[in-house]
This record gives sequence, C-alpha cells and structure tokens, in this order.
Amino acid sequence: MDTNLLIAYTGIGLMIALSGIGSAYGVTIAGNAAIGALKKDSSKFGNFLVLTALPGTQGLYGFAGYFMFQSIFNILTPDITAIQAAAAFAAGIAMGLVGLLSSIRQGQVCANGIASIGQGNDVFGNTLILAVFPELYAIVALAGVFLIGSAVA
Repeated sequence: MDTNLLIAYTGIGLMIALSGIGSAYGVTIAGNAAIGALKKDSSKFGNFLVLTALPGTQGLYGFAGYFMFQSIFNILTPDITAIQAAAAFAAGIAMGLVGLLSSIRQGQVCANGIASIGQGNDVFGNTLILAVFPELYAIVALAGVFLIGSAVA
C-alpha cells in the first residue's frame, strides 16, 4: 500500500536527515575548536583532524540504517505491511534522534579535548576514550534499528 511505504520512507528520511544534521553540527563544533587551537600549536593538526572527524560517524549510522531496511531486510517495497512501515518509522525516529544528539555532544567533548591539546596538554588518547561514550549510544541505536528490522522482515 502506498501509505505504508510513505510512512516507512518518512522514518527513513528522518533517520538520515537527523543523524546527518547532528554530524554536521558535531564536526563543526570540533572543527571550530581545531581552528582556534591551530593558532596556538599547528603541529597537532593530525590529532585535531581525528577528533574533528569523530562526530561524523553518526551520519553514517543513519545511512547504514537505511541500507539495512532497503537491502538486508528488503521491506521498502510496494508490498510493505503496516507493521513493517511502523517499524521503519520508529527505527528512523530512534536512530535519527540518538544520532542527532550524540554527535553534537560528542563534538563538544572533542572540542574540549582539542582546546586542551592546543594549550599544550597531552590528552589526545584520553579525549578519544571519553568521546567514545556518546558514540556508544549511537551504536546501540543502530543495533536497535537492526533488531527492529529483523523482527519485521
């Protein structure tokens, strides 16, 4: 039914858009800190690059969720049921919101680490470890997308 497919694709669109927007914000937050820190210590650009890129992964998780529904679970077809559409919509909202918020918060963690490195502190490894915590929730959300999709496929 067309309505079911519309509902499913709305959820998929939100999953991709929200996680992508969050990643854009997260990498911008860290990138702005990197530009400021480069003024103090340009030799640490490699560390700044890694920490700036880290919040970008949530946007990839949103796309991976779409890929699962499209290619692995194969439910985004005109034959999609109401339950499958609701599952895709719910998974999209969950992954999108978690991706949005976790990437922004991860960007803030990375920005603080970048600022500290720019001030001469050796905290790159510590920052990576601490930045993994917000990332963990995005990974859990992606696992939830997989479980939801596999339950209705």
